[in-house]
Amino acid sequence: MIPIRRFERILALSAAFALAVGCFVVLRPFLSPMLWSLILCFSTWPVYVRCLKACGGRRTVAALILTAVLALFAVLPFAMVGPRLAEEATIVATVITKMLEEGPPGPPAWIADLPLIGSGLSAYWTGLAENGGAATAQLKQYVWPWRNWLISAGVTLGQGVLQLCLSLMISFFIYRDGEALSQRLSVATTRFLGERARTLIDLTGATSRSVVYGVLGTALALGVLAAVAFAIAGIPGAMILGLATFFVSLIPMGPGLVWLPPAGWLMWQGEVGWGIFVLLYGLVVVSVVDGFLKPYFISRGGQLPFMLVFLGVLGGIAAFGFIGVFLGPVLLAIGFSLAKEWSLPREIEPPVAD
Repeated sequence: MIPIRRFERILALSAAFALAVGCFVVLRPFLSPMLWSLILCFSTWPVYVRCLKACGGRRTVAALILTAVLALFAVLPFAMVGPRLAEEATIVATVITKMLEEGPPGPPAWIADLPLIGSGLSAYWTGLAENGGAATAQLKQYVWPWRNWLISAGVTLGQGVLQLCLSLMISFFIYRDGEALSQRLSVATTRFLGERARTLIDLTGATSRSVVYGVLGTALALGVLAAVAFAIAGIPGAMILGLATFFVSLIPMGPGLVWLPPAGWLMWQGEVGWGIFVLLYGLVVVSVVDGFLKPYFISRGGQLPFMLVFLGVLGGIAAFGFIGVFLGPVLLAIGFSLAKEWSLPREIEPPVAD
């Protein structure tokens, strides 16, 4: 026969387990936004502290201001792209179809005046213009399926924007009540990890900040700047190209894959001045933001392998949807940094003399 006290303990543990399972089932649809809000608040906590001082210690006001700023820079660009994605996808598909039907135009007059390569390049371009339409006509069958895929991606993007909005709403409460939560987190990690808890918490903060600022922040900035440049130059589908710039900016030297074709297309259409503008704009933006700011922020959190970030983006999208673009690289980077720190040999303290 089971003793009464032991039976009560088993019953209490069973009830606690059932309660934990019930809480998990209820919160499971919101785990991704909750996790991203925790990472975002943890990464931007120094900014919140400065904002709190500027607001005279009023936590609600400081939390509201910082949440609004994050919504402006991290959510508004995607919210603007989503509704127009279908419209711009149709415009881009129409332009590409027309280009494939007509073939490339003849070479500009200044091509033949180029030294050494001018005459040969002009002749090759003329031949391509005369026979290019027939050679590229078979590519038209791939244009509209691509457009349909892009529209379905817009639906996924809209769902991701809703998750980002939910994560910002959660972030507001974490900012407002974050001091008490951080104290409890520090106590809990110290109990489990001992003296290394503070070091690991600091490492987690530095790593998450380097990825959020250096990888995701610079990619978002490049995407917005690219969309503005494409819109100024009158390129169809400027927002689509800006969104593409955001994604390819997550890999080294990726933005050039997006802004070089539009620059060439403008020159192809005879808009040489606008083509040079886009080309120079891309070179300047990439060299400043991608070449200096990104390495600066990433280096502050330690050296992160490129493949880690790349797999984090792909795996994050597969696991969490659009919000996984933000979650995946941060989680893998934090796990990599903690594993590297944990595997370092610990100094053996000398024995205390009697």
